[in-house]
Amino acid sequence: MEIMNLRKEYGEALVEAGKTNKDIVVLEADLSKSTMSMFFKEAFPDRFFEMGIAEQNMTSVAAGLALAGKIPFTGTFAVFAAGRAYDQIRCSIAIPKANVKITGSSCGLSDFGDGKTHQSVEDANIIRAIPNITVLNPVDAIELRNMMPEIIKFKGPVYLRITRGDLPVYTQAGKFEMGKIYPIKDGKDIAIFATGVMVSKAMEAAQRLEAEGVSVQVLNVSTLKPLAEEEVLKYARGKKTIITAEEAVKTGGLGQAIASIIMGRVNAAFEQIAMDDVFGTSGRTYEELLVYYGLTAENIYKACKQHC
Repeated sequence: MEIMNLRKEYGEALVEAGKTNKDIVVLEADLSKSTMSMFFKEAFPDRFFEMGIAEQNMTSVAAGLALAGKIPFTGTFAVFAAGRAYDQIRCSIAIPKANVKITGSSCGLSDFGDGKTHQSVEDANIIRAIPNITVLNPVDAIELRNMMPEIIKFKGPVYLRITRGDLPVYTQAGKFEMGKIYPIKDGKDIAIFATGVMVSKAMEAAQRLEAEGVSVQVLNVSTLKPLAEEEVLKYARGKKTIITAEEAVKTGGLGQAIASIIMGRVNAAFEQIAMDDVFGTSGRTYEELLVYYGLTAENIYKACKQHC
């Protein structure tokens, strides 16, 4: 299976978009070499603004640029984007529906070596709770590439999560629709609603279950908000078991959102694969942390087997 880096794809997609849309500007909080917006800086230095380690100020400036008719992309680690600049996002972007695109890079546990302060296991949950913001979590680099034209065309705030490392590619080049859930694998007994890196873990579990005669559908939920009820119900109805899988804490996450939709409407067993009420920690590898927190194909497989 092909493996691609989402950060690199993001940087290259910004440059491609910047060639045809002169309104796109990029603001960074001293992390352009990590987020890969350095590609945009090299191509369009007059439209790149290095704001330093001042995420609140960067976010406020981006809101002002949006009011002036620009399409600003802000870039920093997800934990800082969602946490350090929360009030500026809420008051300067979300309330006036400013056309700002917030990029939270190195999301989840993917910044494995830097521990709790740099690992964002709650960023999407926080942003999902703010009115007026669309939250996207691409499964792979190709889906990220598909997302970029829609993000730019969309009038309003968007929060885009990007993992640090490489991920398997499940998506084909094509049009992306916000709010749509994308089936990765068909199945009739169990539906696994997964997002981000957990899609690949769900696929591993599904293949193992298929070998045992259990039919599993794997669904890529790359739009975390808005989470369309009709999309969820379309895939949940008729299933014996519903599993959700996310690289985030349970509170306010995908699992609870799915549960709120299917409750009283779908007669199926339900299990969440997510982190408990804990922060991350430093690890030697990304995979080591996923195992430590139970975000694995094995855990998804066990959750499914309980209800087979």
